[in-house]
Amino acid sequence: MKAILPSTEPRRRGRPPKDQTRPNAPRARLLRTGVAILTEKGFSAVGVEEILEAAEIPKGSFYHYFDSKEAFGLELIDAYADYFARKLDRWFDNTDRAPLDRLRDFIADARSGMARYGYRRGCLVGNLGQEMGVLPEPFRKRLAAVFRDWEVRTSRCLRLAQEAGQIPTGIDCECLAQFFWTGWEGAVLRAKLERRPDALDVFAEGFLAMIQGET
Repeated sequence: MKAILPSTEPRRRGRPPKDQTRPNAPRARLLRTGVAILTEKGFSAVGVEEILEAAEIPKGSFYHYFDSKEAFGLELIDAYADYFARKLDRWFDNTDRAPLDRLRDFIADARSGMARYGYRRGCLVGNLGQEMGVLPEPFRKRLAAVFRDWEVRTSRCLRLAQEAGQIPTGIDCECLAQFFWTGWEGAVLRAKLERRPDALDVFAEGFLAMIQGET
């Protein structure tokens, strides 16, 4: 199948069209497709040809847009991080909801997202973290930075919950946010392994009960 090229420029060899930021541009499609595939499969197990075929981009075009598979992987991390930061902000910054309800809304949305794909897809950052022993070393710093960003956003929401009297004031929200993401990523992994939501529900209910002093 021929690729769908952006704009009206004729198909050509050499440099790709300049505007690769448009949603249906080949470069954007490769990133979007790569993110989707890598939430389900490992980076080391996925070849460039599989991604090109799924994105309907001609073979041989990959290196027009990325210097290497490693460079592509780093951009996938950045693309996923941007997407997920927007998702967290959408839930955590929702002032129509109490702070802990914002966290519950995020959990419900994530659970629904996994169910939509039959629990085959997990978290791209978590998946890559599990592969770190066989991945290029530059991935380590990038992945760790993404987790730290998620923890910062989560700790802000938890501090708002403290100010609202929903959780005790003595709790260290930064440590609690780190605890949340460590446990949540493990729950996502197990939900993907078992193809059911039990682990997500057990962790979420336990975490919320713990921080509210109900255990």
